[in-house]
Amino acid sequence: MTAELEQLTEAEARAELARLAELIAAANRAYHTLDTPEISDAEFDALKRRNLAIETRFPALKLADSPSDHVGAALADGFGKVAHAVRMLSLENAFDDSDITDFEERVRKYLGLKAGVAFTAEPKIDGLSLSLRYERGVLVQAATRGDGEVGENVTENARTIGDIPQLLTDAPDLLEVRGEVYMSHADFAALNQRQAAKGEKVFANPRNAAAGSLRQLDAGITAARPLRFFAYAWGALSAPLAATQFDAIARLKHMGFQTNPLTVLCTGPAEMLSHYADIEADRANLGYDIDGVVYKVNDLALQARLGFRSATPRWAIAHKFPAELAWTRLEAIDIQVGRTGALSPVARLIPVTVGGVVVSNATLHNEDYIAGRGAKGNPIREGRDIRIGDWVQIYRAGDVIPKIADVDLQRRPEFAQPFVFPQICPECGSVAHREPGDAVRRCTGGLICPAQAVERLKHFVSRGAFDIEGLGAKQVEMFFHDADLPVKTPADIFTLAARDEANGLKRLKNRDGFGETSAKKLFAAIEAKRSIPLDRLIFGLGIRHVGEAAASLLARHYSTWQAFEAAITHALPETPEWAELISIDGVGAVLAGSLVAAFQNGSERAAIDALVAELSVQPVLARAPVNSPVAGKTVVFTGTLEKMTRAEAKARAEALGAKVAGSVSAKTDLLVAGPGAGSKAKDAEKHGVTVIDEDGWLALIGQA
Repeated sequence: MTAELEQLTEAEARAELARLAELIAAANRAYHTLDTPEISDAEFDALKRRNLAIETRFPALKLADSPSDHVGAALADGFGKVAHAVRMLSLENAFDDSDITDFEERVRKYLGLKAGVAFTAEPKIDGLSLSLRYERGVLVQAATRGDGEVGENVTENARTIGDIPQLLTDAPDLLEVRGEVYMSHADFAALNQRQAAKGEKVFANPRNAAAGSLRQLDAGITAARPLRFFAYAWGALSAPLAATQFDAIARLKHMGFQTNPLTVLCTGPAEMLSHYADIEADRANLGYDIDGVVYKVNDLALQARLGFRSATPRWAIAHKFPAELAWTRLEAIDIQVGRTGALSPVARLIPVTVGGVVVSNATLHNEDYIAGRGAKGNPIREGRDIRIGDWVQIYRAGDVIPKIADVDLQRRPEFAQPFVFPQICPECGSVAHREPGDAVRRCTGGLICPAQAVERLKHFVSRGAFDIEGLGAKQVEMFFHDADLPVKTPADIFTLAARDEANGLKRLKNRDGFGETSAKKLFAAIEAKRSIPLDRLIFGLGIRHVGEAAASLLARHYSTWQAFEAAITHALPETPEWAELISIDGVGAVLAGSLVAAFQNGSERAAIDALVAELSVQPVLARAPVNSPVAGKTVVFTGTLEKMTRAEAKARAEALGAKVAGSVSAKTDLLVAGPGAGSKAKDAEKHGVTVIDEDGWLALIGQA
């Protein structure tokens, strides 16, 4: 992969990052929201690794809504929401021994330490993350991870799990314990036997069984399921548990929590890798599923200094186990059309079981992947293409197996022909165009394509966007095809009640699936979303490359719809508006171009204007600490910093409410310049920007 990445052009890298963002977002939703994963852990990890590798080589192309900055996915319907006082983040993944030595070296380099650092090592449980909040020793709330910031309230269900104490002694007044809900192999087998005997659904694997059991709306069902819990971390605290990770886990055990007995203390990479090998060798005898080993910096003071990236802590990493393999026959290749028009091929397989999981479909990425070509036209699978009727090798690392790794040419049927990728959209008949450098072929029909229109509507009503209660994917499909109350664009949603009023006997309350009460509830839920924060509106528009993180960045920068709309309307290349847009830290030329293209497209703009005419868009204020001297200021770092790394300086500035930009402009307030400042110092002088050195910066923020 390294050689391939080195050959990528900037245009190819931009297209590949866009493709990867779509695939990772879909995988996150399937895994975290629906509890029905569609790709394997191995494939998901490979996608994220490729995304990060391209971002590392082309840092200017990183999307504001990059998958590198994401945790989990939006919540499913049915549970109340719980905002986590301390975010529940995912972990960076490692796959090779060299990744672990690199991790240890990065930790020391970030901290400026030459001596070794101690780490804890523990099995990575394959279950569902859960946070338990105790106040004065009493369990008051339990929540799933959700998207990392907001989870689902599953308190009553958690109370039924025997491993979760209801009362604690010797605990801080506020204690948020985090861990993993799981199901043992023996309990899983017994549960499936009972399910089958009753003619009810059997589960694919223990992780799905645990997740489905915890997220039951009826706590009585959860109580009947054999769930277990390992505690391994904490969130909000009123007082520290201990000075080290190892001692804090020991204290949780003393309070009555189950902690993993295989957790050990390691003095460096050699001991970490040795413990990994021991656990991997004994994996089949543990009695529960694990998919790797987690290493954490033991000293909690060092953890605090290391801090967090946008989606992962710098002080921890998950060392994943290798994938498992299986062979099956590919029966068909279907083409699905997504929200952005991407034609995505899906392999339909003869169901096969690998590691206890039954898999019947897999993603095929794009036409080049099917043909046995990489991004630069280089051969993959030694040039072997994929054909209907082939015996294909798929692999598993975790829940399911969607990755086709190879093809057995000796078992290829005589009738098998090379797959001809459609150049016409199968949904609307429009030309499916593939731009130079783009790995994906896209339908050019835009909103006239029913598949794109429906998927964009589904996105519009999704959790991170307008989140209209009672209007989910199923209802969107129904209204889209409804002859009497059609909903073809987002604006149509907000005229639904008025149109229904004029429909006489064909009104919604008179139809199957609806009554007068449910129809009123739906219209009330729609009405409640006429007032919407700017960030949710921007995300809800469904513009390519603009995810939740990007929408939040844009909303905080422009604050109001009027300012945002005016800026994007006039932000053509070489204009001041364009320069301002791409100066926002986290907004690159790809995202900016996508925004501008949407606002310049006649039909897209008409749909946006019609929608906004129905809404009251609420401003989004920049987040800023009250007493910070840099709150609300735009700061640029350049040159070599000697007392902290650039990453640590940026993280500290953002924590104090500053905006960190990548380039100097007239809107920059402060340039922090170390040795070798270069052109940015000249730009600061040109724009009259205040320039200070690292010592001045530390004095300004009170860290001198």
